[in-house]
Amino acid sequence: MINKELFKKIGDLLHFEILKLGSLQLNLYEILIGFVIILITVLVIKLLQRIFKRINQKGILDAGTSNSLFQIIKYFIWVIVFVLILETIGVKVSIFIASAAALLVGVGLGLQQLFNDFASGIILLIERTLKVNDVVEMETEMVGRVISIGLRTSKIKTRDNITVIVPNSQLVSDRVINWSHAEIHTRFHVDVGVAYGSDINLITEVLKSCAQAHPNILITPEPFVRFINFGDSSLDFQLFFWTDEVFNVENTKSDLRYKIDKAFREHHIKIPFPQRDIYIKSTT
Repeated sequence: MINKELFKKIGDLLHFEILKLGSLQLNLYEILIGFVIILITVLVIKLLQRIFKRINQKGILDAGTSNSLFQIIKYFIWVIVFVLILETIGVKVSIFIASAAALLVGVGLGLQQLFNDFASGIILLIERTLKVNDVVEMETEMVGRVISIGLRTSKIKTRDNITVIVPNSQLVSDRVINWSHAEIHTRFHVDVGVAYGSDINLITEVLKSCAQAHPNILITPEPFVRFINFGDSSLDFQLFFWTDEVFNVENTKSDLRYKIDKAFREHHIKIPFPQRDIYIKSTT
């Protein structure tokens, strides 16, 4: 008898009405069910995250691809859970969608940019034109590594270790150079000018040897030198090289310039000062 009364009291407590809005009634039982659904969803997502992490470690998928797939699956799960919770508390999803559509029509202009960012996020995750760990250059000439791609915004860490939050619509509509999209090896160059009368064959060999001695520069493809112009006061060359350390390529360029300056001094190759001839005409 005591057990029956106890169960009856627990049942009455669980079905105690907390909120009532018209035909919508919300009781403690429905709230607990909602919390349980959310808790299970969080655990499932964490399990999926571990699975994708192991897949990434085994090399089955690269980090960018696995992150994109995980994000798409995660958002899909949360949409299903949201609909399930609404049905649990007695909200008809079809009526809710119709009401939401009417509301969005009223505030559509204000939320236009927000939905543009969401749509762009879905495009980035599906097309995978940008992936986590890609090195990109924005229209503002900011260079950084993509550390996360969200549904509305993405995070890019610059060379100064600053995290910049970028709206996804900017990544889709603006011109973005992805240095890691097709190949992990990217070509760069360093400009250098030497004095007229210098041995251009010697210069070519010295420049190539400086590049080949740097640990961040690839042996294959081989660095090469291009004689680009007869300048106003110098013979102008470009030293081309390939590297897979694109994020820190400016440091590599700086190291090359140090090596080139030292090698030129050892081989008595002069880097000329800019020269200008000034003619003064007397009017007297």
